[in-house]
Amino acid sequence: MKPSIARNPHAKSKKELRATLLKARLDAAREPAHALALKHHVLQTLERYAPACVGFYWPLAGEFDAREAIAEWLAADAKREAGLPVIHSLHSPLAFHAWTPDMAMKTGHHRIPEPESSRDVTPDLLLIPCVGFDQDAFRLGYGGGYYDRTLAVWPGAMRPVTVGIAYEACRTDAIPREAHDIPLDAVITERARYPEQAD
Repeated sequence: MKPSIARNPHAKSKKELRATLLKARLDAAREPAHALALKHHVLQTLERYAPACVGFYWPLAGEFDAREAIAEWLAADAKREAGLPVIHSLHSPLAFHAWTPDMAMKTGHHRIPEPESSRDVTPDLLLIPCVGFDQDAFRLGYGGGYYDRTLAVWPGAMRPVTVGIAYEACRTDAIPREAHDIPLDAVITERARYPEQAD
């Protein structure tokens, strides 16, 4: 099997590693079979955790597009809800507004579409895009810190289940970690689930 470029020993800093992984992710996203497998694993994950409300993301270049899987999940039960992140101001925690497949969208911060709906929802499971990850489910994102800030001030007694979405090509031996970094509950790829012992 072709070794992942994500394992490049010279990619030492987060910035260098991010650039390497973004290229690997774009390459992996071109394989239609990867999208089919990830959709299946997303639906398996939703069945496993049985959330009432799922927070997910509007796909950017190279990210798996979870909208079809979420639409299928919503259609199976009218009581289910989904939400997309909304940025009210730069560097603030994310809010989540209700989303349905036929909902009108508007352009938000960073030119990312957000629901026209202003109805807040509180997901009990978050699907989080990864630039890269390691086998312990530590995630490398874009460096903006939005999910870290959001989870730090999550309303209520329990934070949501956090599931990263990634491609196997973006797995690296160890993501550089800082004191505030917290691993995701799980990461799913087109091939596997991490940590391997995750429930």
